[in-house]
Parts: sequence; C-alpha cells; structure tokens
Amino acid sequence: MSSNATASNSSCAPSDNLCTVATYRLDVIVVPTVLLLISVVALITMFALAYCHRAAARAPRYSGSLRRRTRRLQGIDAPPGIDPLEHEEVPMAVQKRTARGAAVPRATTGGSLGAFREVAALSPTLPVGGDDSVRLYRARMEDKDVVLRVLKDSASAEERRRFLSFASFVSRSGPHPFLPSVLGVVTRPLPAPLPAPALLMVVEELPHRDLLGFLWRCRRPEATACKMTEKRIFTMATQVASALAYLHSRGCVHGNVCARSVLVGADLTAKLWGLGAAHRRQTSPGTADGAELKKWQAPEVLARRDFSPSADVWSFGLLLHEMSTLGDPPFAPLRSAELLHHLQRGNYLRRPPGCSSAIFAIMSWCCQWSPRRRVTVATLAEKLRAGERKADGRTLIRAVGPLDTETYLRQAGYDEAYNYALL
Repeated sequence: MSSNATASNSSCAPSDNLCTVATYRLDVIVVPTVLLLISVVALITMFALAYCHRAAARAPRYSGSLRRRTRRLQGIDAPPGIDPLEHEEVPMAVQKRTARGAAVPRATTGGSLGAFREVAALSPTLPVGGDDSVRLYRARMEDKDVVLRVLKDSASAEERRRFLSFASFVSRSGPHPFLPSVLGVVTRPLPAPLPAPALLMVVEELPHRDLLGFLWRCRRPEATACKMTEKRIFTMATQVASALAYLHSRGCVHGNVCARSVLVGADLTAKLWGLGAAHRRQTSPGTADGAELKKWQAPEVLARRDFSPSADVWSFGLLLHEMSTLGDPPFAPLRSAELLHHLQRGNYLRRPPGCSSAIFAIMSWCCQWSPRRRVTVATLAEKLRAGERKADGRTLIRAVGPLDTETYLRQAGYDEAYNYALL
C-alpha cells in the first residue's frame, strides 16, 4: 500500500494540497474518524450498563413464584410504596406459606370494599375498659367471616401511627397455623355502621372468640359445643405452645399469655393473640406498662425485671389453670400487690379441684420460682404432645360453682389494671 501511495504522491505537484489530501484521506481522515466513533459508542454503552446495574441493585427483588402467587390471591391491598398518612390504602407484608403448605390469606391489590357485608358491632366478653381509640366489628368479606379492628374517626396523628405500627407488627409476626391471619389494612368509605372514612385492620374471625368466654360458656349445663375434656386441654395447649415457640424463634416474647389472649375457631382450634404488650415493648422499650394483669406475670416480672421466654412459660402454666377450672383466675384470694410476697414465701399454685395429675405436673414445671428450673417451650410442647396421646377424651370437666362476674373482675385484678380486648 505504501508503494501505491508513493506512486500516487509522485503524480501530485509539490504545491497541490488538494491532490495530497485526496491521496491520503483514507489513512488520515476516514480511519481515525471511524475509530473515534467506535470509542464513543463503547463509552456510552459502558455508562448505560453501569447505571442499569445500580438501579437494579436498589430495586426490591421478588421471585417469579411470588409474583405469580400475588396475582392469584384476592383481597384488599395497595401498591408498594404508598404513604399511609396521605393515601387511602396501606399494604401489608406478603405472608409466606405455613409449614403445612396451606397458603395464608393476605391482602392484595384490587379487592372490593363492597365485599364487607353484615357489619355488626362486637362486644367484649368482660365489661371493662380497653383501648378507647379502637372499635371491634364482625363482618363478611367475600366468603370469609372477619373481624374489623377500626380506629375511631377522631383519632389523633399519634393514635393513627400506633394503629398502623401495630398492624405492621402483627403482620410480620405470622404466618403460623396457630396465629390468627391478618388479611390487611384498609381505609376508605365503608358501609354503615362503620365511620367513613375508616382506618381498619382486617383479621380472620374465630367464631368462639376468646378462650375465656368459651370456658365460661362451658360452665352452662345446656352447652353442647363446649366439650372440654382433659384431652381437649392438652390439644389446645399444644397449639398455643406451638405458636409461642414460633414467636420466641422470631425474637418475640409474648408477655400476655392467658385465656383472654387465645382465640377459638369453629373446630375448637386455639390460636394465640393478644400481641399488644409485645408490640409496646418492642416499639417503646424501657417504658412502664401497667396494662397487663399482674396475676399472670412471672415473679421476676413482678419484681420489675425484663420479660424473657421463661416468663411466658410461667404464664402458660396459669393458662393451664384457667382451662382446668373453666375460667377461674389464678391465685384468686390474693390481690395483685400481694402476689410477689406470697410467692417469695415459698407458696405455689395449688392443684385445682378435678385437675388431672398429668396437667398439674406440667403446670408445676411451668410455675417454678427460678426461671432456670422451668421447662423450655420446646420441652413443654413435647410433654403436651405426650400427654395428649394418653389423656381422657370422654369425661367432661365441670366447674365448681356458678360464675360471678364482679367477683372474677376483682380476683383477676381488673381493679388494679386494665387490659381486655378481643383483638
């Protein structure tokens, strides 16, 4: 090529610049220009790929199975990223499948609020005060019975924040077969008698409601659905222990285990609820909370030390006492302020009349003074399952005398605290 260029150059006069440029245009102009364009395109491509990679790293990742499952579900929800204080709908966290493989219902985009039907106020079992910023209703949503936990329309910004924080807390706590399913949080104009617009949490309804009221109904001679036997106590206690172990595995100490915190389904399945105390301790650690009834608290909690999983085990033993007596409060003759001194003197929970030795043995293992001597939740679940296999499933448990509500409120310590709500 150099010989051709030399030959061509020899034909140009020394002063003919145009001839010289035309001769060398391929080497001097075309090739450098093409190389420059290729370099520019390569740089632009590299910058574009780097930007897309950073954007993908910042964006939330969802698996293909999750996207497919979300499209199949039904309910109430809103797109992610919505501000609950400025818009109408609040999305709940996606709940995974349970260990048994059954999909837990959750709120999803596109549900119709017209599905709420037969809305009626839900009264508590006991005539005592609770959270006056929340009202409870039962309703039908599509093919499900649900409970609506409704924030009053005159709620302050702080009450609204706490309501949404609690809804998020209980949504993250599940799913579990023995924890009630939270279906979502909604705010829109709703049918009467709900206030409009209303902020509410939608939870599955368990027809027999709280275990305390269920046990009281079992005292009635005409009760037909309340078949409380030793085997039934073991079965329901095993379910509650399973839920409690699950919460502990997630770093959550319940702190309020008792009959009023357990809900009962149509098939007499027991599901642990009453997570308000756990939410308050996680969102406001170190603050005093006098809402829990002290009759169910472990000695170290009464001494104002921290809650621990072993404190839940103590309360679980008192739950067994309630179930064995069809709803009698523990340590009935004592006032709450006297309980710690009573326990310090070496007094323990007495065996209720009619309580089997198998149930009382587990009750005693739970209610040991030293937290280190109490059974763990895992061991507790094993002992309950073993007891269920041998328990009497025919003999009905009977109460020792009629129930006096005023006497119960005093013996349970409601005159020294407040905390009763179904949800």
